[in-house]
Amino acid sequence: MTKNLNNSDFHLPYNPKLVERAKELRKNMTPAEKKLWYGYLKTFQFRVLKQRTINHFIVDFYCPILKVVIEIDGDSHFTDQGQDYDMEITHILEGYGLKVLRFTNSQVLNQFDSVCEQIQGLILPNPP
Repeated sequence: MTKNLNNSDFHLPYNPKLVERAKELRKNMTPAEKKLWYGYLKTFQFRVLKQRTINHFIVDFYCPILKVVIEIDGDSHFTDQGQDYDMEITHILEGYGLKVLRFTNSQVLNQFDSVCEQIQGLILPNPP
């Protein structure tokens, strides 16, 4: 039997204590998250999950087939402490073999086509 990592054989650490918070965040997306979700990711050619728990974090969007995390950073991310925390999270997620894309609220709201092109650029000519 061949293992297919695109299905259920690839498991990321999961913190069940974050499930309720993730549900709240799904219901209360920021304007930038809403724009990216409804304007692009909801109909993306691969399944994308909103507010997904990975380890002790809740990532904004996660595409399991591409193994990509998409984070949209608001103002709190631009403090020294916020940037250090983001770097730590990115490092941990990359340790699981994930690619992390970070966009600012401003990029999503004002340079939407460019953001979508960058995400689209992750798809190889012969996707999984």
